[in-house]
Amino acid sequence: MLNRYGKLIFIDLETTGPNPLCDHITEIGLVEVSAAGVQRWSTLVNPEMPIPPFIQQLTGISDDMVRDAPTFDTVQEELLERLRGSLFIAHNARFDYGFLRHAFRRFGANLRCEVLCTVKLSRKLFPEEARHSLDALVERHKLSAHTRHRALADADLLWQFWRKLEATLPADTMLEAIRQLLHRPNLPTHLDPDLLDDLPDGPGVYVFYGEHDMPLHVGKAAHLRQRILTHFHAEHPSYRDMRLARQMRRLEWHETAGEVGAQLLQAQLMKRQKPTLPGAHESTLCSWQLRPDASGVLRPALVFASEIDFGRATGLHGLFTSREKAQAALHALMEKHPNNSAENQQEFLLAALSSISIQAWPYDGPVAIVETGVDGRSDVHVVDNWVSLGIAHDAWEIRQLLDRAPARSSFDVDSYRILSRALKLGKVQARPLHAAHSVPSVR
Repeated sequence: MLNRYGKLIFIDLETTGPNPLCDHITEIGLVEVSAAGVQRWSTLVNPEMPIPPFIQQLTGISDDMVRDAPTFDTVQEELLERLRGSLFIAHNARFDYGFLRHAFRRFGANLRCEVLCTVKLSRKLFPEEARHSLDALVERHKLSAHTRHRALADADLLWQFWRKLEATLPADTMLEAIRQLLHRPNLPTHLDPDLLDDLPDGPGVYVFYGEHDMPLHVGKAAHLRQRILTHFHAEHPSYRDMRLARQMRRLEWHETAGEVGAQLLQAQLMKRQKPTLPGAHESTLCSWQLRPDASGVLRPALVFASEIDFGRATGLHGLFTSREKAQAALHALMEKHPNNSAENQQEFLLAALSSISIQAWPYDGPVAIVETGVDGRSDVHVVDNWVSLGIAHDAWEIRQLLDRAPARSSFDVDSYRILSRALKLGKVQARPLHAAHSVPSVR
């Protein structure tokens, strides 16, 4: 690898938390391997903010230890020079690389390296193994771990892991695995290659834009970076992906705390932006509602969301995008038992429709639905009548959303399907918001 790269940098960071937008670095450790030999470099970093107690306990780095340490701006020039022209190697590398890119950008500097993740390298070389954490590598490869969760010690473990691979695997096997992991997709010519370094790994929504900023495609993903790159990475791309690549001029993404937020945001953007490629369409929402006839027998009547409030109405069955689809669904139910007596037919109809019943909004007013991601980020979805009013992160933002909301929110079929399922499965919890002036703390 040194033939292609002037040096290999095995690097690890300790930080005040998982979010590079609001957390800061507390320690940097790296092992630099070049033709000149092996050099180690590390420094504590004053994050200029308190270190949470949990992080202090995990890393052993306290506020007292970093109080007199250099701030990042005083070490950035030396660090950037060490990293320049290297192969950046880290465990969960997108975290370390992303954190450093954000840190450098705060001071007007730009970090660009090829990045190799040792988690992905381990998975590629040892697919039969279930675990690829650094602790698992220490155990599996008999690495010498004197200290854990300190930057230089963990960086040194990666260098040990690398030497174990070189000593135990055929050179061609290791080089081919690295080649595959470092392969960069062919981005559309109008996109800045730097975008590859900025793509986040977490959940969210992305939008491809064409000429005149026309939205072409709105997608969602549990792993944004991985999903976006699949549009350009495939050896045999689909016709749709080739068409997108030709037409695309700009890429935009929005991170969310989790899957529910990504689904809600995608649905909102689809309605707002109306992509020119297939994926969104307007429809006439309708449902069957049981109503008594003149003799008191319940009969299905087709009702439309433009006529009644689907969020608060009771006795609705099924959500259909057209009159024809609603009638076809009802006929399909009835044809299962064509020879029943009128009394049995009525009983069967009631049972069949109950299986597709629509749940009326179960709260007195708006609620806060809190979703927390694996990285610790939390989004608060303010919802009323099965309609998402927006995402907030504190009580003030919740009040703003409530103040801007209409007196009666119109029923939204996409939000209903997403939220009712998430609540039923226990993926999220709802907290009532009885009035804008009495919003509870969401932190």
